[in-house]
Amino acid sequence: MIVTLFFGLLPVSTSRTSAQQDTTRFRVVVNLVQLNVAVTDSKGNYVQGLHPVDFAITEDGIPENIATFEEGNGPTARLVDESPSAQGRTRNEDPVSGSSLEDSRETLSLAVAGASVFILFDTSNYMYRGFVFAQDAIADFVRSLETADKIAFYSYSRDLYRAAALTSDRSEVVRGVRTSVAGDDAALYNSLLLTVQDAGQYPGRKVIVVFSNGPDNASIVPPEDVAELAQSAGIPIYMISTTEARLEPVSTAVFDRMSAATGGKAYFAKSWRDEKKAFASIRDDLAHLYSFSYYPKTNPNRGWRSIKVQLVGEHGKKYHIRTRNGYRPRPNRFSGGNEPASSSESVPN
Repeated sequence: MIVTLFFGLLPVSTSRTSAQQDTTRFRVVVNLVQLNVAVTDSKGNYVQGLHPVDFAITEDGIPENIATFEEGNGPTARLVDESPSAQGRTRNEDPVSGSSLEDSRETLSLAVAGASVFILFDTSNYMYRGFVFAQDAIADFVRSLETADKIAFYSYSRDLYRAAALTSDRSEVVRGVRTSVAGDDAALYNSLLLTVQDAGQYPGRKVIVVFSNGPDNASIVPPEDVAELAQSAGIPIYMISTTEARLEPVSTAVFDRMSAATGGKAYFAKSWRDEKKAFASIRDDLAHLYSFSYYPKTNPNRGWRSIKVQLVGEHGKKYHIRTRNGYRPRPNRFSGGNEPASSSESVPN
């Protein structure tokens, strides 16, 4: 799991000084990459009881070692300590700039908890029909999640409304659901971007569940940027929409691509009963995900890094894996000592 999230990666500080200017400080990101992996058989049933030795991970073709492993909402097992602090204090060369970096790194612990679920509900004027049924489905979903999970409830039309911050209090979340009202134009991708950024500030496993009636007619953020941010942060996005979204081919394609890229799923409900079934499917998915992490080996690539997860042996022939397929690391620059030079540099956008 991830302690502090900068695009799903753990930031650990290193410093660099020069003879010309000794007041500038650079912070280089050292990665602990989190993966949420669903394993199913040919009939779509979840496969349980797999072990770390059953998985093989590569990043840009480089074999990686699993550091932590968790099945469903079970405890997290630490397998190896490849954290930077375990490697001691070193001097190495930045693979991009060639500059010498002196690393003073700390071991970062992992929180043991279930998934933090961020629910984003479309309250735009597209949702006038079936609004109450959607609220019922979301409220039932909230009540059904296991006690180890924390939940946040957001709604959106033109703006994002944070009705319930991340909490284990189900009644508080349900109140947020019940007090939401339908209104303005839909700015789904603007609101989803803010939700991803919020989720990235919390430790542990996170997922976002979006209930949307389809079109977006007010966002300035392209969906591709939102998908890449969520993908890099390791936050699966589950999309639930109605049959009206099927009438909008662009929305349908975007929902399918975004959920697939992040390791989530897209559902298109024909009725309020199907909406409840979709939420139940997501709940089932969360209970059966394998969650593991790794410290990437030396990799000079500062752009998009491809991740491939495979099952080894006979398992690889029988089962199907669903997870994200990469991330983009983001180094951060600091000045004037240890404080961020600006707020925009402390959390990359």
